[in-house]
Amino acid sequence: MDYLYTFLIGGGICLAGQILMDTTKLTAPRILVLLVLSGVFLQALHLYEPLVQLAAQGATVPLPGFGYTLAKGAMEGAKEGFLGAITGAVRDSAAGIAVAISFGYITALIFNPKSPR
Repeated sequence: MDYLYTFLIGGGICLAGQILMDTTKLTAPRILVLLVLSGVFLQALHLYEPLVQLAAQGATVPLPGFGYTLAKGAMEGAKEGFLGAITGAVRDSAAGIAVAISFGYITALIFNPKSPR
């Protein structure tokens, strides 16, 4: 059942993003920001944690999961003060950020990206 929940929740998040892309005039970067902010907002209301408990990677790997990680780290760090709120968010998401930057750099080296004209 764990695999089914992971697939359904992760797929549902991706489906929501695809529906936004197909039915609105929002650009892809705006939809990405919207998904990350939805994870932050849901975690601030303590609604995303039960989703993570149910779907594990199906809820933490998509973009709302990144927002969830940032918000969770900030909320835990805030117990130590203002600076803790900032460093807690970065500390909890540092691995994901480092991997994204590393793979982006490697991809740029391999595929010679060109900016749109």
